[in-house]
Amino acid sequence: MPASPSTARAINDRLALRLLQREGPLTAGRLKELTGLSRPSVADLVERLRDAGLITVVGEAGERRRGPNARLYGIVADRAHLAALDVRTESVAVVVADLLGRPLAEASLPMGDGTGTGRAVERAVALVERTAGAGGATRLHTVGVGAPGLIDPATGDLRDSAGLPAWHRRLVTALTERLPARVLVENETNLAARAEQRDGAAHDRDTFVLLWLGAGAGAAVVLDGVLRRGASGGAGEIGFLPVPGTGGLPTATACDGGFHSLAGSAAVADLAADHGLKAEPEPGELPAAALVRHAVDTGHAPFLAALADRVAIGAASVAAVLDPGCVVLGGELGRAGGEALAARVAERVAAMSPLRTEVRASALGGAAVLRGALLTARDAAQEELFATEA
Repeated sequence: MPASPSTARAINDRLALRLLQREGPLTAGRLKELTGLSRPSVADLVERLRDAGLITVVGEAGERRRGPNARLYGIVADRAHLAALDVRTESVAVVVADLLGRPLAEASLPMGDGTGTGRAVERAVALVERTAGAGGATRLHTVGVGAPGLIDPATGDLRDSAGLPAWHRRLVTALTERLPARVLVENETNLAARAEQRDGAAHDRDTFVLLWLGAGAGAAVVLDGVLRRGASGGAGEIGFLPVPGTGGLPTATACDGGFHSLAGSAAVADLAADHGLKAEPEPGELPAAALVRHAVDTGHAPFLAALADRVAIGAASVAAVLDPGCVVLGGELGRAGGEALAARVAERVAAMSPLRTEVRASALGGAAVLRGALLTARDAAQEELFATEA
């Protein structure tokens, strides 16, 4: 059935908005070329989008060309403001951005072990409010939150999880109550995978696995362009994967004895100590990441070989079950190891598995979670605004 006139207009408007988002400011003539619409149709959609407050004139295409066709139209970036949070066990980082995802203000705050649940929640919410004010955002439209732990696929809520601070779950509730904004929460590793696929090491892959190596070990699974969460939201909980070399087995409540005990930051720090490695972390840097970075900088082959042996166990297990064709080493340790670690892991995986698996270093590292949270907030806000106001 052919689309009704109103449906066709909505489709054309959204197409124009996506082009303006991807290409930047465009003239009506260029919109005509890219959309294939007639000049009157483009003129109508430009008028509709301007009336809706979604686009505006941002300049002219050239000094020699005057008139309506020379005007450059762009999305009204301050039509909505967004926030993204990276919630860690001992810290919170936040960025406030405009509708196009351009950062306006950023801040972070440490959370010590002695910070009580109520105080931690209050400090985190206040940080968001202060950062929003610093970025000129009087109201936030959408907030994306990245946090460790499982996300209930039925409700989208962060589930209670042993070993994680109680303030994590309380924070999401507090943000929803305090801010007139839509709050979206996602597992941190899944957000990192989204960022790596959009802007990082997996930009050319529809199927890949992000192996997160940070304070803990995790994985995100992207198959045919779709992030797979599993029946209970636990797809990629590779820290619980039983592996040789740990002297034990994980349990339902603790991943000690699983892959976490080989590749988590504490295990990597112990491995570095066994090799006599010492390094001073930079402000905010995981001590284990500093050790890996130092090993790469100094060419400490024995340590890197031993670390690659451990990481390859997880990567080869993923390859055997999913055959993703590509594994990205993410997180702070993956970023610190870079190509030196990725190349060693790739060599070991090739020897362990008949399935061809490319191993790549993260392009975003620890910043991937915040970037993924911002992408989630931006896409959700644009989806809503472009659909209901276009």
